[in-house]
This record gives sequence, C-alpha cells and structure tokens, in this order.
Amino acid sequence: MSNEPPIRALIAPVTPLAQNCTIVWCAKTRKAAIIDPGGETPRLLEALKAHDLTLEKIWITHGHLDHAGGTAALKAITGCPIEGPHPDDAFWIDDMEVAGAKWGMPEARTFTPDRWLADGDKVTLGETEFEVYHCPGHTPGHVIFFHREARFAQVGDVLFKGSIGRTDFPRGDHQQLINSITGRLWPLGDDVAFVPGHGPMSTFGAERRTNPFVADEILADA
Repeated sequence: MSNEPPIRALIAPVTPLAQNCTIVWCAKTRKAAIIDPGGETPRLLEALKAHDLTLEKIWITHGHLDHAGGTAALKAITGCPIEGPHPDDAFWIDDMEVAGAKWGMPEARTFTPDRWLADGDKVTLGETEFEVYHCPGHTPGHVIFFHREARFAQVGDVLFKGSIGRTDFPRGDHQQLINSITGRLWPLGDDVAFVPGHGPMSTFGAERRTNPFVADEILADA
C-alpha cells in the first residue's frame, strides 16, 4: 500500500508583495487548485504544466488585492470555478480595480465567485476533500482551507510564522482575529502544518509555543 500523502502542495510567491500563492493537488488524480492567485498568471500556468497538473478549482481565502488580483484572469484562461471567500469580503473584491491602480497592479479585475463559502463548508479536489473555516479578523470574510488527513492548512493572512494578520484595514478586528486563531485554528491540532499568506511555513504547535502575539503563555497573561 502506498504511503504517498493524499495531497501535495507547491508554494509560488507572486506580486510585488510576495504573497504565497499555493498550488495544491490530489496525488491520485493530479487535479489541482490554485489558492489565492494574486497575479503572475502565466507563471502559475507554467508551474501547472511543469508538474503535469490539471487545474480544477480556484480557491480564495480573502478579497485583498495581493491574494485575489489575478483571479479573473485565471478564470478567463481556464474556465475553472472560483470558490471563496465568504461573502463578507465582497466589498474588497468590488474595489479590486481601484486597489490595483493604486498599488501598481493594473491587471487586477473584479470577479464574482461561482461559490461563496461559509464556515463548515467542504470543497473537493480530485478525490480529496478540504474543510472550510470562516476566520474573520484580518478581513470579515476570510476563510482557511484544511485537509484533515494530510494535517495541512492554507490560512492566508490569519496567521504567520511569528506573527498574525494586520487588523488596521477597513472592517478588520483584532479581537476577532485572536478568537479565530484560538477558536478555529488551534483545535485542528498542534501537528497541522500551514502555509501562511506570506513568509515560511510553520505548525500550529510551534506558534502556540513561540508566537509573540498568540502563544498560549502570552494569551494566558493577557
């Protein structure tokens, strides 16, 4: 019996903000999803080709430009359905072109997801399934994607190695973000490895021990 994990992942930083776009795929079928295609669409398509993958889904954690600016272009080329984020981020997506012009990414376009996501939803990829958790705070409609068997999550800008998401944007909420991390992420297990929206991977356990914002010891003293 094969010990190959059910999914595999490739991190491809894109845009001037070095956002971690993640390509995940079902190991058995090689059907792939691109999570947070912020831009550089041709490079993402080349990565799919290089790994002999077939794009099946486009998943969005939240509506910020660096995470979703290339979504419309990717769908126009591939026709793949867009799933996510939660509808509370619609105002960010509606403002995409204005933000793109402001931040030097004029190719960014607004879009309408084929499926808005809510807490408790499931999304499928090939023969695998990911769980969806609504984790507001950085943005009100932020979601994360979790594969239980693989102990793997893509958490966007909720949590980072050694840090947490900003909450000074419109409708950001610091306490709500802390509640999302401690109430939605930590119960998934210390052994879960996660890809953040920027920077290196970590595990929930490592962040519970050492993260200066949300370590268990820090929050216990708050």
